Amino acid sequence: MDLVAFRRDLHRHPEIGLDLPRTAACVADVLAAAGLEVSRDVGGSGLVATLGTSGRIVGLRADMDALPINEATDHDYPSQTPARFHGCGHDGHTTMLLGAALAMVADPPVDRTIRFVFQADEENGTGARAMLADGLLDRFAMDAIYGLHNMPGVAPGTFVTGAGPFFAFEDNFEIRLTGRGGHASAPEVGTDALVAGAALVGALQTIVSRGVAGRDHAVVSVTEFVTDGARNVIPSNVALRGDCRGYADAVSARIEMRMRDIAAGIAATHGVTAEVDYGTSFRPLVNPPQATARAREAAAQVGPVHEGGRYGASEDFAEFLAHIDGAFVLMGNGTEDAHALPLHNPAYDFNDAIIPAGIAFWQEMALRG
Repeated sequence: MDLVAFRRDLHRHPEIGLDLPRTAACVADVLAAAGLEVSRDVGGSGLVATLGTSGRIVGLRADMDALPINEATDHDYPSQTPARFHGCGHDGHTTMLLGAALAMVADPPVDRTIRFVFQADEENGTGARAMLADGLLDRFAMDAIYGLHNMPGVAPGTFVTGAGPFFAFEDNFEIRLTGRGGHASAPEVGTDALVAGAALVGALQTIVSRGVAGRDHAVVSVTEFVTDGARNVIPSNVALRGDCRGYADAVSARIEMRMRDIAAGIAATHGVTAEVDYGTSFRPLVNPPQATARAREAAAQVGPVHEGGRYGASEDFAEFLAHIDGAFVLMGNGTEDAHALPLHNPAYDFNDAIIPAGIAFWQEMALRG
């Protein structure tokens, strides 16, 4: 099978979210034709294919979804759908796991049962939860599960992993301030929610600098400031939205507590009201030591392995690790041109040259997982 052509076909036809009908069908049809038992529609468009019936049960997971952004590459297989783009390499992840499944059908690992898990909606953080809610671990027992993601800026065939906190949690918040707006010429008549919002933006920065211990990394970023004002209208309503990162549930709880306290205090000072919505989109991804050691051993059979950890991005593979043993691994995408651009950049491109290394890693992981 021409895996590069398959990957580029997925790239031309990106799908997002939990509903990936074409992508899932393309993958499932190939797996079924190879003789694998395939379960479709697991947690949306998720797939689980099984090889073997005895021994340790090892799960291998790839994500299939794209991003809701426009592509800005110059290659000859661009996305055919506006505002849909495989800008994180999930088309490559899917292809590598598919290739590994085909390779293992031809040469099955001894005394192992392998679950090939293809997941939807990693980008929004709902895909893993949807599969778990649909009984993934009850219907498809696994002793451990492993994930692999490409990493721009790292040499092809080089792997990065580490035990302990590896990827950050992502919390999101919205703070709504309500005052009494009016004419810009008479601010004293009302209560200015905009001024309160401006004060709140600055005050929120003290959560990290004065509310979180230096040993506990945290980031609080206000990313949106929206009002219903106009050139000559003082707004009545202001909304602040943003993003918080860290590596421990206790840090998440600390940020939320301080944010609520600060918002209430600023609101009282300025005579407005405040409502705070705070929630977690991604939990922290923490690699268990023993499973990480097994992943490191598997990667070392394919290429150099570097120690890493505490990346600020988030990854919903963390949901699986909250329920089952396993580990997450990064593999270099390249250090030149579009292969080195950041993930989610409109001009990023997955490096087809790393597909064989990804397949080889999965084969080794099946033996050691």
